[in-house]
Amino acid sequence: MKTLKITLLFCLVSVFSFAQVSQNQKAALVDLYNATNGDSWINSWDLEQPVSSWYGLTIENDSVVAIKMTFNGLVGTLPESISDLNNLVVLDLAFNRLEGELPNTLVDMVSLEELKLFSNSFSGGIPTDIGNLVNLKTLELYNNDLFGAIPSSIGNLKKLESLMLSSNLLMGTLPASISNLKSLKVLSVFDNNLFGTIPSSIAQLTELEELVLSNNAFYGNLPGVLAELKGLKTLLLSNNQFKGNYAVLKEALPNIVDFDLDEVNLKGSLATLDVEDED
Repeated sequence: MKTLKITLLFCLVSVFSFAQVSQNQKAALVDLYNATNGDSWINSWDLEQPVSSWYGLTIENDSVVAIKMTFNGLVGTLPESISDLNNLVVLDLAFNRLEGELPNTLVDMVSLEELKLFSNSFSGGIPTDIGNLVNLKTLELYNNDLFGAIPSSIGNLKKLESLMLSSNLLMGTLPASISNLKSLKVLSVFDNNLFGTIPSSIAQLTELEELVLSNNAFYGNLPGVLAELKGLKTLLLSNNQFKGNYAVLKEALPNIVDFDLDEVNLKGSLATLDVEDED
């Protein structure tokens, strides 16, 4: 009888040890492993072991809720099946050697709160329906080879606090819909091929602490409404074609710490900074 109890207890422990994630989720993880040369990762997975033992995963309530594998030697592409991890809250694959286009299925992962794919070699455009990820708080895609326009649907990400798209090949204007991102604290798009004027509605981003627009082809008079962003600590505007004397703007921002200047914008009278109309 005692032996039977011990056997039953062992069986129960085994069941609970291996009852972790659905076959669908495990298959998606194996796809990720295969598509990114998992055998050569710095911290690889033993596919024969329980998913709970696999490096970089957080599992809650039998679902994978986080993948964090920065600097882990991932080489290859993101598989479409990544979206089968439908309870994923954090996807952080920064500082690897991933390439190819971002899978369209990425926009189906509506539980995501953090999407960090920076410092890879992703190409193609930002998915048009990126705005479907309504729970995103962090979207960091900088230092890749992404091109095309910033989708206007990005304005649907009402919870977004950090939008970092710098050091890509993005073109077009800054979409006016960005003014919908009332929780935004960081907006960084430097070192792209963006152009046009800055929409005056940017003044609605009252939580903004960092605004980085340097090294693009923006033009026109600096919108005076920038002076309304009293919480700004970082404002980087150089290497564009803006007109106006930055000094008058700097004086209006009490918390400014990092502020860059073009020599041409240090000269002339302290003219009123005109508001530009939105395109």
